[in-house]
Amino acid sequence: MKQLPLSYIARNLWVRRVTTALTALGLALVVYVFATVLMMSEGIKTTLVATGNPGNLLALRKGAGAEINSGVSREQAAILASLPGIATAADGRLLLSGEPVVLNSLPKRGSGSPSNVTVRGTSAIGLQLRQQVRLVEGRMFRPGSSELVVGKATARGFEGAGLGGTLRFAQRDWTVVGVFDAGNSGFDSEIWGDSEQMLQAFRRLSPSTVVLRLQDPAAAEAFIERAAADPRLTLDLKPERQFYEEQSRGLAIFINVLGLALSAIFSVGAIVGAMITMYAAVASRTGEIATLRALGFRRHAVLWAFLLESLLLALVGGLFGLLAASFMQGVNLSTTNFQTFSEVAFRFVLTPAIAVQTLLFALVMGLVGGFLPAWAAARLNIVDGLRAA
Repeated sequence: MKQLPLSYIARNLWVRRVTTALTALGLALVVYVFATVLMMSEGIKTTLVATGNPGNLLALRKGAGAEINSGVSREQAAILASLPGIATAADGRLLLSGEPVVLNSLPKRGSGSPSNVTVRGTSAIGLQLRQQVRLVEGRMFRPGSSELVVGKATARGFEGAGLGGTLRFAQRDWTVVGVFDAGNSGFDSEIWGDSEQMLQAFRRLSPSTVVLRLQDPAAAEAFIERAAADPRLTLDLKPERQFYEEQSRGLAIFINVLGLALSAIFSVGAIVGAMITMYAAVASRTGEIATLRALGFRRHAVLWAFLLESLLLALVGGLFGLLAASFMQGVNLSTTNFQTFSEVAFRFVLTPAIAVQTLLFALVMGLVGGFLPAWAAARLNIVDGLRAA
């Protein structure tokens, strides 16, 4: 069966380049929305998953869904510390940190509107447990003082949170003495201070969570089973990375559902636009189609030619939409994580999988929009077409 060459199909699009460009633009806008939604969801997951260190375990109160509603008694923390297998620092101290975690409302820079920020009590050991965290301005807070270090996203987004600023909460003034970079993880949206001072300021008797590192990360499952077998430890132990991955699911799913619903609505308009364009192409080329049929090209060849024309049009729109979406990778946003009710800063992330999904979405729109016009072209009567010419 003779097939029409691809160069013929591409030339037809170029001949109608104004109409082609307008239709491709409509498709590109839909593809742009689709891609940015996937990039936003991936950015949130990447940010929160990067918060967890693969070598750390996190202990929370059994049934607690987040750090802010968890509590680990000092007795339980001491029992955890007595279990064999926990790694030690260079000075011989256990790599184990009990940390109070609370939410505090701060005014956003510029708008002044309040938003929740995670405040974490930690220590020098806690800093060693987070190898991705490094100070970029100032210094670390001194133990026993009302000093703070803040993540770069918090310093950038909230009033008084920059280096040298003063924050007022828990009936006390706190001085920001350092800013840290946590490698675009969730810690960038937090405020850190001395754990004992945080316990006193927020009138807590015990930490919210305990973070620890094992000598042998491969022994994590055995360590978790050993802790679960102790009736005194009514705790959930899990890898830190797994915990933060779970924290990202609710928000990521919400963004996906909302964004994909909008993309589906917009795609209807894009499909109709592609369909109108292809119907117009069929109407203006009835004589050409009849001539091709008279020259021996079968109905299937005409059908595939118009379908490929529609798919090529969709591919052009998809590539332009994906290119526009790729520039969003330099944009940083913040939103409220429904799991923790705290502000989290993230960036858009474009992955090869997202690029493939986006182009497939564009091609599906082209296929749906081009099928009926292609079918009409294939069913055109030769005699009627030559008369119309």
